[in-house]
Parts: sequence; C-alpha cells; structure tokens
Amino acid sequence: MSDTARGERLQIMLSPDELAVVDDFRFRERMPSRAAAVRELLKLGLAAVEAGEGRGDSGLKSSDYGVFDRGAEGHRPSRSAGPDPK
Repeated sequence: MSDTARGERLQIMLSPDELAVVDDFRFRERMPSRAAAVRELLKLGLAAVEAGEGRGDSGLKSSDYGVFDRGAEGHRPSRSAGPDPK
C-alpha cells in the first residue's frame, strides 16, 4: 500500500505528557503533522525491534505500555520510543 492510499484508521489515547513528546519530536524533526510524526516513530521503533533492541517483556498488560518508563524520574521516553538522545 502506498503512502497516499491509507485505508485504515488507528486511534490511540495519549496523556498530555505523551502527546508533548510526540509534538516535540514532530517539531524537532520538522514533520508536517502529528500523524507523520507517529508513523516515523513507529518506523523507528519497529527498526529497533528488528535490530534486536526490543523490550522482550512478556506477561504485561496493555496499561503497562506507554511512552514513558514506569517508575522513571521525570519524563524520560522509554527505550522503545526512539533513539537515545545522548
């Protein structure tokens, strides 16, 4: 399917902090829309999984997955949210 022929809609709910991370990425990378930024983040995340950098967690609930690592100080994106900003 080409980029211009998208036939499926995917809706997700994000917290204000998660949305801010997506928007920050979008503007830093000069993406034209949130949708384009989310598609790019998905591409980066899937490439990381293919490269063996996946989380490898099993037995987790849907609520255990998010943009931020659980228990982390501040608002640091999880490893699966993209490359390390170091």
